[in-house]
Parts: sequence; C-alpha cells; structure tokens
Amino acid sequence: MIRIILSQPGLLVFLSVFISVGSDAQVKLGKYEFGLGLGMMVYQGDLAPSAFGSYSTSRFGFNLHAGRRISSSFVARGNLLWGRLAGDESKYNTPEYRQQRNFRFNASVKELTAQLVWLPVKEKKLAPYLFGGAGLSSLHINRDWSRINYSYFESVASGMAAALAVDSTHQLPGLTPVFILGGGAKFFITNSLALNAEYSYRIMRTDYLDGFSMAANPDKKDHYMNYSVGLVYHTGRRNRSLDCPVIQF
Repeated sequence: MIRIILSQPGLLVFLSVFISVGSDAQVKLGKYEFGLGLGMMVYQGDLAPSAFGSYSTSRFGFNLHAGRRISSSFVARGNLLWGRLAGDESKYNTPEYRQQRNFRFNASVKELTAQLVWLPVKEKKLAPYLFGGAGLSSLHINRDWSRINYSYFESVASGMAAALAVDSTHQLPGLTPVFILGGGAKFFITNSLALNAEYSYRIMRTDYLDGFSMAANPDKKDHYMNYSVGLVYHTGRRNRSLDCPVIQF
C-alpha cells in the first residue's frame, strides 16, 4: 500500500517542493485557520488505465477546512469535501478488452475527515506540510455495463454474465470509512492570508466504488485522490506558549 501511495505523481511533485523550501522570510501565525479549496478528484480502481488513476475522467471537487494549532509543529483540523468521481473504459484503447467491456460509472462524494497536520518548517513564508487522518465518505454511485460486447468475451461469456449478476445484486457502499494521507504547501501573502496547494490520497476498504468487482478485478480495492488549490486564513492571537522555550545561560 505504501508503494502505491508513493507512486502517485501528485505526491512526487509535493516532495520536490518540500525539498526546495526556498524563502526564509518569517510570518507570525495565529492560533486558528480556515480554508477553502477547488480542484479535481481522480478515481483509482478497476476501470482506470493504470495504477496512477483515471485522469481523463477527473471531476471537480470543493473543500472547506478549519484547524487549530496544538503545538509549534502540529495543527488539528477538520475537512469537508464535496465532489464527483467517474470512470469510463471506452476512453482507453489498451488493453484491447476495455473498448469491448465498456464499463463506466459516476459517483457523488461527500466526505468528512479529521486530520493531523505536521509542519516541519515553522513560520516561513513558504511552508510545506504533511497530513493524515480518517473519516467517513458518503457515496451515491451509478454504474453502467449496457455497452459490453459479449461476443468478444465468447470463451468466458457465461463467466462474465455470472460475475455481473453477482455485482448487480451486491449492495453498493453508501457511508464508508476512509483513511487519508497527503501533503501540500502554503505561501503566505500576509501574516494572515496564504495561498495553498494540496494533494491527498484516500484509502478505502471497498472494491465497489466503481460499482464493479467480480466482473473486473476482485483482488484490488478502489481508491480516490484529490488535488486542490485555495486560500487559508489565519486568525487569533499568536500563542507563544506553543513555541519552544528559550534556554538562557
């Protein structure tokens, strides 16, 4: 699982930003932060062309978050995400069977997560961060297998029909737990206002995010990602009790 997460291109971009932190200008952060972001959501699963996900069927996502500094390096925050996910095998020419199977789906997503944010570089104008957490995702899934070419799957047509019969009667996930890992960076315009860019990866325990399992690949779970850019506003008086103590000799 760690190997899959580290293979995501968004996280590799973040790590390159993390390594080249850049500015040493300091900012004075308040105790609370409130943010919003707009970006795209990417499905990763049986109908995607690769382990990197289905970027050609990405959909918009919108998120709001609120957080509180609990130390000089950590912020506890809650995040609310709305968006959509989609997958469509007809968009891909390889492997050849995708144009013949033609499975597709779309889903609306409403997600609430609690996250812990780690800021390794304190109070700099350019501040990278990592975060993780868990929560619940509410899904409304629509799937479609009406375009399948059964003649192409002639040798296994009965097995495909049986697998679709199992999938069609399987209850689709509604409210399901998610675990989240991600990273981002904030660039402070003022002491209170920052631009931010963020990548996050959702780990799920279901293979029915796209509505298919037995007729696709029942050995792998489905997941999704979110890329966003937005604004973060910091407020409240700076709490110096969160700073490291000054040692006097």
